Parts: sequence; structure tokens; C-alpha cells
Amino acid sequence: MTDPRSVPTPHPAWPDGLSRRDALTVLILGVLVGVSYFPALLGGFVWDDVIFAEEPVIQRWSGLWSIWFSPADIKKEGHYWPVVYTTFWLEHKLWGLAPLGYHLVNLLLHWVNSLLVWRLLRRLAVPGAWAVAAVFAVHPLHVESVAWIIERKDLLSALFYLTAALTWIRFVEGPGWGRYGLALALFTAGLLSKSVVVTFPAALLIWHWWQRERVTSTDLFRLAPFFVVGLAVTLADFSFYTSREPLSLGYSLIERVLIASRALWFYVGKLLWPTDLAVIYPLWDIRSGDPLAWAYLAAAVAVAVLLWLGRHRVGRGPLAGVLFYAVTLSPVLGFVDYGYMQFALVADRFQYLAGIGVMATLIGGGAYAAGRLPAPARMTANGLLAAALALLGTLTWIQARIYRNEVSFFSHIASHNPAARDVYLNLGGALFKSNRLEEALAASRLAVKHRPDSAGALSNLGRGLLKLGQLDEAEQHLRRALKIDPRSNTARQNLGEILRKTKRYGDALEAYRAVLRKDPGNALAYAGMGTALFELKRYDEALAAMKKALSLNPGHAAAVSLNLFAGRALAAQGRLDAAEEHFLSAAELDPDDPTPLVDLADLRMAQQRFEEADGHMRRVRELSRNPAILHTMAEALRLRGRRDKAMESYRAALELDADFAPAHAGLGIALFQSDRHAEAIKAMARALRLQPDLPVASALHVFMGRAYQSLERSEAALQSYERALEIDPRNTEALDRLAMTHFGRKRYEAALGLYRRLAEIDPSGAQTHANLAATLYHLGRPAEALRSFEHALSLDPDLRMARTGAKHMRQILGQGKR
Repeated sequence: MTDPRSVPTPHPAWPDGLSRRDALTVLILGVLVGVSYFPALLGGFVWDDVIFAEEPVIQRWSGLWSIWFSPADIKKEGHYWPVVYTTFWLEHKLWGLAPLGYHLVNLLLHWVNSLLVWRLLRRLAVPGAWAVAAVFAVHPLHVESVAWIIERKDLLSALFYLTAALTWIRFVEGPGWGRYGLALALFTAGLLSKSVVVTFPAALLIWHWWQRERVTSTDLFRLAPFFVVGLAVTLADFSFYTSREPLSLGYSLIERVLIASRALWFYVGKLLWPTDLAVIYPLWDIRSGDPLAWAYLAAAVAVAVLLWLGRHRVGRGPLAGVLFYAVTLSPVLGFVDYGYMQFALVADRFQYLAGIGVMATLIGGGAYAAGRLPAPARMTANGLLAAALALLGTLTWIQARIYRNEVSFFSHIASHNPAARDVYLNLGGALFKSNRLEEALAASRLAVKHRPDSAGALSNLGRGLLKLGQLDEAEQHLRRALKIDPRSNTARQNLGEILRKTKRYGDALEAYRAVLRKDPGNALAYAGMGTALFELKRYDEALAAMKKALSLNPGHAAAVSLNLFAGRALAAQGRLDAAEEHFLSAAELDPDDPTPLVDLADLRMAQQRFEEADGHMRRVRELSRNPAILHTMAEALRLRGRRDKAMESYRAALELDADFAPAHAGLGIALFQSDRHAEAIKAMARALRLQPDLPVASALHVFMGRAYQSLERSEAALQSYERALEIDPRNTEALDRLAMTHFGRKRYEAALGLYRRLAEIDPSGAQTHANLAATLYHLGRPAEALRSFEHALSLDPDLRMARTGAKHMRQILGQGKR
């Protein structure tokens, strides 16, 4: 800012009218904002946007009362800023949760603020007012406030701040209660948007001093209510904040002074050279013994002293601009603890208003100097300004792109500050949402590496491993997370999913119930519980749980899922007509989803309405581009004994994805069941090459062994059974067939060991004990053989082999008939 004595007479403030030139200025500033921030319009919700996007208060019509009179209802917001949330509430009624609308409002607010900066500086007779406003409009340091929807608070508080300043100036020139009351009301609205504008009356005192080199008692008397209102609203907000998020970071007064002085220079540096802008800057190591820290303080004091001493030569404007900058920044300079200081001590958005002081001082001084140059030099200066605006606008365009989605957002944070707390945790979550599973898992592992004792990081890693089917490792991490934080419902819910997938249904039910004890409205827990109950054949309870899940999350997809689930439960009970109604409802809800048609086809086969079943299957093949769905249909056909149709569907799945291992596996089983053993071996071997860890891998090796035996390739059969047991040592069919193969080749000791293992796994198997007895007999151990035959008879008195064998053993042992 330069001294008003050295500049032309100011233009009148709004609403005295706009000239054609002014109208063109308004348009140009709008174009600058629109072009520079265009990528922001394509962005979605990121990070803290969930505070309003997922907040029921915003979505309910009655939420407006809570916003103003029960702020604690907004669960994730620690401040009382009702004006901001009122705008979100209103926009939700206009366009729901479409991000474009919210981004557009932010851009419009920033455009209006740029216009207000222009009018205010013009009213203050600052040279180059338009240039300052243009730089303000396109400066990349403002991207965080504009492109991040939740930072609407910066824009709204600035809007009320700037309009209050213009209104106060008009009041001073022509006192009246209306203008005074309007200025106070606008200031209050600013406080209720973001209490950082509490410094507004102090800024007005700076303006009064700048104009007259003194502050009168009248000025103080008039501004006293502003100080009182500002103090009252800010203390109320601070009290509410500390009740929600008590915080004590433990910095000493000296350290806080050092933080403040460094922050002042940090923002000046970013204003002059806006590169390497980060959403979260590295947390500074503040030490009172650091000479550089004291150099920042000394430089700040030196600038203030020099400007004070030189005020009669260069005017009071530069000092006023610097004072405005420092005073406006003071609430976020670290003198008072606030939550964000745990992550970083500075943020681009903090200087949205304060930076006007530096811009006005430097650009105003440059404009004043340029105005005294010859015409050709002034043209050169204008060209430099245009180039600077183009450069700043380009940097803003690039910076705005990071707000496209959470992946780009958190990736940007990680690239600029890899030590930022929870950045990899958040990035992993965003990647999971985008179905970029391998990248998400890598980010989650980094999150655990950075914070090995973070329950959230461990839980996220467990969730990622669960999605990728690595259940054992996932369970380990989730149990670790629960050990650190037993209240983590996310970890417990995912643990429940693992327990269910590994068929530990009782344990899964207990996990889901534990989730519901802490969160009775958790739809996912009810859905998981319903699935587990279904597997336990407790169909009525399963249906009740799924209906509860639907009532809590009544989305379209949930309605489709519920009908499918209900139909399957009813079909399992043999209530085919009732099941049919649910499958038809699911198909009607989403005609383009082939999944209900798969269930309908299976139902029609159960009803022996094969022509209709075939029609549904044709429709599935037309609709589905997903090999997994075609594979599901093929499995249903195979289980119904329609192996030719099943093979058609398996092959249709393989046409979509020639490397889809489950389809090769299913095709191999169908071929085996059709006695096409050589083809079956080829298909199952292909499946196992593609995916050795298939859930049915052990069973496939058994089928291959049986196929080899049919082809009289006994050695290959032995190898297949042994491989099946390597994968699943409790595969009873593999144990039985391998034992029989060894027995047939008179390898009785090997057969005996296998039969004993089989008897341990399934002690109620009468045939196993009879086979064990026969093996003992061939090993010359008739007494043990007799005991095993008798045990087999106790399990199955009608087992002929056991009865005959026991009689023969008694004869050998000379016991006669009992």
C-alpha cells in the first residue's frame, strides 16, 4: 500500500454504478477465475468433504435447526460455523450430492471476492487495484480454498469480511445507523463462517491510522462493539472446539514466537514463488537453539522497524499493508493450539485474506512506479503483468487438478510430504475405492511401516488383503488392530468377513454382533450376519437380518441384493414359488443385471422348466461381459446335471477371458463327469497353471488323480493325490484315494498311515475303520485288525465288509463265533 497523498482521487464504491470499463473488468476477472480453476469443476469430494457430504444433518430438511442451534449434531465438525453449513444444506436441496454444484459455488464466491478486492483497493486508492485483484484471482496459493469444497469457509468469511470493510468505509464517510449495523452484521456473518476473521476490527484500526496517522477515541468507541462481538463469538467457538477436541501441543512461548516469524516469511515466499505447493507441508522442527529460527524473527522485526522509520519517505501504506498481513494471519500463527498443528504449522488456505496485504504493498508499489515511466515502458510493464497472470493461471490450473479425486489428492500429498501422518492410510483407502487393489495394498503396507502401532493402518491393510483373498495374513493384521484398539468396528467387521469366508460361521456371527453392539445401525454387519446365517441354514433369521440391512441402507443395489438373497433362502427351503417372486423382482429392478437371471435359470431347472431356463441362460450370455457371472451359471447347470449346457457356459466365459482359471476348472470337472478324462486333465491342468491357489485347487488334483486312474496312469494319479494333500492336508477324499492306491499296490505301511490320518479327521467313518482293519490284517496284525473291524461295526452294524472281516479275524485268532 502506498500513501493516499501520492495517488489519484479514488473512484466511488459500489453501488454508485459501474462504467463500461468497470463492466469489462468484472468480465475479465470472471474469465480469469473460470479458466484458471476449470479443472476444479471436474473434481469430486475429497478427504474432509465427508464432513458435510456424509452428514445426515445436511441431508435432512430439519437439519437447518441443528446447524444453528445444535452444532454438536454435526459429528465430524469441531467448530461452530453455521453459515457455511447452511450453504451446504441449501445446495443439497438443490442438487443433492453432485460435486459440480458445490465446486461451481466455490468458483463464483472466489470471483466475487476478487471483485471485492478490486473495489476495496480502488476505494482505498491503492495503485494497480485491478492488477492486485487479478493476481488474487489466479494465484495458485488460493487453490486450496477454492478447489477444496470444505474450504468454503475461507471464501464465505472473506466475502463478509470484504463487504463489511467497504460498508465501514461508507459509514465513516457518511455516518448512519444503517451502515453501522450492516457492517457489524456482515462481520458477525464472517465470524459465523470462520472465526479467523476476528481480526477485522484491528484491521480497521490499521486503516484509520493509515488514513490519518492516528487512531482517535471516536474510532475506538465505534469499533468497541466489533471487538466485543468478535471476542464473544470466537471464545464461544473456541470453547465448543476444545470441548470436542481438547488439545495441548506443549510449545513454549518462545517456540510459538519462532513458529510465527517463520510462518510469516513462509507465506511471503510462497506468494512470490508459488512452487512445490503441498496440501500438508512437512511439520517443522522448532528449536529455540536454532540460529535460523531467530533469523526469521530478526528479519521480521527489521522490516517492521524500517517501514516505520521510512513512513515519511515512502508513506504509511507499505507499513499498513505489512501490519494488515501479520495481524490477519495472527490467529493461525501458532499462538493458540488448533488440531491442524499436529500435521503442519502452515497451510496455503490460511493466508487467503492476509495475502492481500502483501500483494497490495508489492503490486501497488510496482504500479505506482510504473505509472511514472514513459509510455513504452508502461506497455512493457503491462506485458510483464499479462505474462505473470498467464503463468500464475497455468500453475493454478495444474494445482487444481489434484482435487479430481482422492487418489490424485492423496498421491499429491505423499509425493510432497511422504512423512505426513496417515497419508498412506488415506491413499490406500482411496485406491481401494477405485478398485486399484495392488496399488492400494502397497500403500497400506507403507502406512503400517510408517505407523506400526496404528490400528487404522493395520485395519486398512487387513481390509486390502481381504479384498485380494489373502485371508490368513489379513486376519493376522486385523487381530493386531483389535488388540491395539478393541473399539475398532471397521477391523471387527472385516474380521467377521474373513471368519465367514473361511466358514467359521459361529465366530463370524459373534464378530458381527460385537459390531452391532457398538453401532446398531451398521448395515454391513447385518448383511454379513444374514449371509452367515444363510450358510448355517437358519433361513428365517437370515432373512430378518438382510431385511434389517435393507431398512438401514435402502439403496437400489441393496433392494436387488435383498431379493436375490431372499429368493436363495426360500429356494433352499424348497419354497420355489416364493423364491420365484423374489428373483423376478430383482430382475425387474435391474433388467441389465444378469445375476438375477442366473438364479431364475437355476430355479427353472429345479422346476424342470428347461425351455425357460435355457431362455434365461441365453439372455445372461447376451448381457454379461463378466466371465464370473457366466461361470456361476455354468456351475448351477453342472450341479443340476446339465453338463453339456454347463460346458457351453464355461466356454462362453473363456471367450470373454481365456485366462479365467475358475472357468477352466469347472470345464475340467464337467468333462471328467462326462467321462472325457484326457480333455478333463488338460482343462484342470490349465486352471492350476493360471491360478495355483484356486479355492478348489485341492479338489481339482483329486479329480485329475481319478482321471489318471481311469486312464490307467497310476503313478500320475498318486502324484495328483499327493499334491492335493500338500494343498489341503485334511482333504478326506484325497487321503482315501491315495490310501486305496497304495493298498492296491501292496504298500500297506503307506496305506496304514493315510487311513489313520483319515480316521483322526473323520472318526465316525465306518468304512475308513474297516479299510484300516483290512490294512492291518495284510500287515499281519490280526488282533488290531479285529478291534478296528469291531469299531467299524459299532458305527455301522450293517457294514458287510466289517462283519465279514471281523468273523475272519476271530477265526484266525481262534476265538470262534461270539
